[in-house]
Amino acid sequence: MSAVVIDGGLVHYEAFGRGKPVLFLHGWLGSWRYWMATMETISDKYRTYALDLWGFGDSDKSKPRYQISDYVALINNFTENMGIRDAPIVGHALGATVALEYTARYPDRVQKVMAVSLPLTPDSISRRLIESGSGSVFSKMLRWRQTAPKEVEKEAEKTGDGVVSASVQSASQIDVYSRLEMIGQSNSLMLAVYGEKDDMVDPTPARELNGSWPNIRPIGLSESRHFPMLEEAARFNRLLQDFLDTQDDLSVLELKDEWRRRTR
Repeated sequence: MSAVVIDGGLVHYEAFGRGKPVLFLHGWLGSWRYWMATMETISDKYRTYALDLWGFGDSDKSKPRYQISDYVALINNFTENMGIRDAPIVGHALGATVALEYTARYPDRVQKVMAVSLPLTPDSISRRLIESGSGSVFSKMLRWRQTAPKEVEKEAEKTGDGVVSASVQSASQIDVYSRLEMIGQSNSLMLAVYGEKDDMVDPTPARELNGSWPNIRPIGLSESRHFPMLEEAARFNRLLQDFLDTQDDLSVLELKDEWRRRTR
């Protein structure tokens, strides 16, 4: 376990591989852990980092700092502390919102963003997620979700009281389209990935992004719900690798069924 102290609180993170840095941000259920297989897959070429946001996993829960602005400050301090420069950010749900806000605020620091299951409107976030924000997050989730990835199940119980509801409320106040407009007018590339069967964040608004800006492109995974990095891992990992390799043309990206790890 690796950790760093930021703003008086312990921040848990893990890092694999070597090469150019890539930063992973988790969502409302779970922790850094469900990124582990993806991180390992690209670790032959990239130095991958993933941290537990305030209130999640093994990071500090001693005081409520669960606003999107708190998480943006956390990412800014973490990257400064770790000496990470110009790293692509892969964010999921809450992490996608944080990545979007961070990129809009610091456009010169982020060249690429993969926003997975990004809630584009307040109504796109399931009420069932909001209602699970107190007490046992995972047990409440199971009432309406028959199965959950083991990587999520293992860590969801560590979520601090009130962190989900507070961060969902904060995320719902973000004007996502204005942030997308800022990114659309910048030099950053953004890939909006969503599960076609997502029952936690409505994918409909993401589908409608197609053609809005040449440097922002949505891609849906047909068999995925809320965790495409776990539910269609091979296709997701290949798409991520291709996105990281892309220089400036997102139209060349397409979903591929096979993933073969590159050998040196």
